[in-house]
Amino acid sequence: MEKLVPVIPIRDGIIFPNIDSVLTFGRPKSLAALESSFQHERIVCFVLQRNSKLNEPTSEDLYDIGTLSRIERMIRTDGEINAQVKGISRVKIISYEEHDQFLVAKVVEMPEITDDSAEVKALCNHVTNQFRKAINLGKSVDFLTFMNIMSDNSPSELSDLIASVLDIKPQDKQEMLEETRAKIRLGKVSDFLTKEIKILEIERKLSSKTQERFEKGAREALLRERLKTIEKELGQSDEDSEIRELSEKIKKAGMPEDVEEKARKELRKLRQMNQFNPEAGYIRNYLDWLISLPWSLESKSNIDIKSAEKILDEDHYGLEKVKERIVEYLAVHKLAGKMKGPILCFVGPPGVGKTSIGKSIARSLSRKFIRVSLGGIRDEAEIRGHRRTYVGALPGRIIQGIKDSGTKNPVFMLDEIDKVGTDFRGDPSSALLEALDPEQNNQFSDHYLEVPFDLSDVMFVTTANVLDTIPPALRDRLEIIHFAGYTQFEKFKIAKNFLMKKQMESHGLSEKTSEIKDEAIRFIIQHYTREAGVRSLERQIAKIFRKIAKMIAEGKEKKVIVTEKNVPKFLGPIKIRSNILEKKDEIGMSTGLAWTEAGGDILFIEVALMPGKGNLILTGQLGEVMKESCQAAMSYIRARARLLGLPEKFYQKIDVHVHVPEGAVPKDGPSAGIAITTAIVSALTRIPVNRKVGMTGEVTLRGRVLEIGGVKEKVIAAHRAGLKTVVLPKDNKKDLEDVPKEVLKDLKFVFVNHMDEVLNIALVKQLQRVKEHEAQTPPRPVLHAPSPYQVD
Repeated sequence: MEKLVPVIPIRDGIIFPNIDSVLTFGRPKSLAALESSFQHERIVCFVLQRNSKLNEPTSEDLYDIGTLSRIERMIRTDGEINAQVKGISRVKIISYEEHDQFLVAKVVEMPEITDDSAEVKALCNHVTNQFRKAINLGKSVDFLTFMNIMSDNSPSELSDLIASVLDIKPQDKQEMLEETRAKIRLGKVSDFLTKEIKILEIERKLSSKTQERFEKGAREALLRERLKTIEKELGQSDEDSEIRELSEKIKKAGMPEDVEEKARKELRKLRQMNQFNPEAGYIRNYLDWLISLPWSLESKSNIDIKSAEKILDEDHYGLEKVKERIVEYLAVHKLAGKMKGPILCFVGPPGVGKTSIGKSIARSLSRKFIRVSLGGIRDEAEIRGHRRTYVGALPGRIIQGIKDSGTKNPVFMLDEIDKVGTDFRGDPSSALLEALDPEQNNQFSDHYLEVPFDLSDVMFVTTANVLDTIPPALRDRLEIIHFAGYTQFEKFKIAKNFLMKKQMESHGLSEKTSEIKDEAIRFIIQHYTREAGVRSLERQIAKIFRKIAKMIAEGKEKKVIVTEKNVPKFLGPIKIRSNILEKKDEIGMSTGLAWTEAGGDILFIEVALMPGKGNLILTGQLGEVMKESCQAAMSYIRARARLLGLPEKFYQKIDVHVHVPEGAVPKDGPSAGIAITTAIVSALTRIPVNRKVGMTGEVTLRGRVLEIGGVKEKVIAAHRAGLKTVVLPKDNKKDLEDVPKEVLKDLKFVFVNHMDEVLNIALVKQLQRVKEHEAQTPPRPVLHAPSPYQVD
């Protein structure tokens, strides 16, 4: 039978038949529908909205199945109505009628499909037991609803009663409302209850674990308070065992008086503090750091100078200046008893042993060795530490290193000091100023410790590849020792005495199974490596030993001997070809000497003349300084043209092209000045340059030859290339002390002050010079005179 009743939308609730509910209404249409219904039959239909966020839902926004309900009572408040309603039956909405104030619809009741079978009764009992179990696990249900569910109900009523209190989505409750078969509803209720019970069981477990932890903490706190009370009654100290232990450690740490006073003050704070206070943990960490630092512990230094020299020689070949400086320090320490630790800075290219010699220094002094890499550090706190107000604060790298060493006088290496960066977090290099100043570092202040620490007994050693990036104030505090690249002779000695043994052992080989001949080592150095250090050389030797190990392991060979001839079999084709002497004396070509980080080398200067307008052409990827050397050489020749036997305006009809071979390699510096001048003079006068003469030196416009650097490496390169005579500036005579004796005895050295002396030695025959007083008088014009610089 159809009925015409007001329809009231509900946002997120369902009214089930036979269930009493209290609802609050505030929307104008809902209030109008309630007032109208309450004045007549008090019958309304409650329908769930499809979208709960809509304030003014239309008929299309509502479900088709609702609940016909009676309004039992109604209380009006400010703009709202609280109503007690009771569901009567499920109804289906047939159609909506037009009404101005609220929705009105024709509805028809949906009959219940009942089933009194044994299966349904068993299902009712199961659902009831499940609900009781959920209540025992903590499900919240008011007492009246619980009693209604536990009383004798029909299957239909039981399913609706439990469905109304389930913690499920409104859409799931709507599905339960739309289902008219009690058996199906009971099955769904059972499934939902099973899920709820599982969730309730997990919540109970979590709650019990939390309770256990809380009870354990409360119990420990109670027992600790009782223990303190008992100790007071027995007349004992009120310090617990941890406080007493810290107090004993502070006594034994050997701290200075002011530091110990600071530690005692922090200990008193800790004693008065609750153990659960986060600040207590910070104070414990701080005290642990103070206690663990070696305030008075130091290594007993080895003052045996001969033993120290032996240790240094065992670990490194060469590096005489470094070894001499360490021995001097030991000698002064032995005589004076105590001295401030030196602050050394080793500067040189990669791979020359700057870092590894630090370990040897520590071993020779019988001290602990600490290494800290400063490469890429940009935060000042990495050096000085963080203040204790920050969470996770720690001392800086220096204090951490001192703690790790366990002594107050280790050898402390600050590696890659030239690669320290700067940004908004501060300048780490400025923080190093105090640590690396012998006049200040006896009171080094770390932000975390807040007390001074004496670093005056620490021997600081720093390393750098270049000095340019080190700030001047920091550089001023360092005693700089330059590491030159190794010569080929030194590399040979290092490979034979150190690298071979090391790699042979690491590859599981011995002298019985492998051997690399001396000429093979020299061949590898010349043709497979080009570096200042020996890292690449070590890699090449390791590569050979790997291949030998493979051959031995496969049983192909019992012993493998590597000679100069079969090196390419192990390392592949030759990678580097050394510049060697030209086969004959050439016009317009001189031999210069160059210095690189990988050592010395010879440099050929080629000059060609061609018809032109006096241009100077420069090629070979020359740097600005080297280009200026070429221009200075040309200006010197033009200024002294008559003295050199050249017409005064010889340059007006020719172009001079200066080229330095190996154009892919950048070249710069003033030291090729005399070689460039000699090559240009040779090309202009058509006199060849002696191919066995190598030269290096800067030339001025007046022809003076100035001092240059890298003499040791350049002289060794000349010896390697087969030159017989080396022309050097007179001021560089002192630099021959560093050149190996076996090189000196094979070469003839000529020291010069002026370019005229260079030309006399380098050219194969003397120039037809004009006397200086004759050069002052203008020359007579000569027609059709042959020119010595004619271009064929």
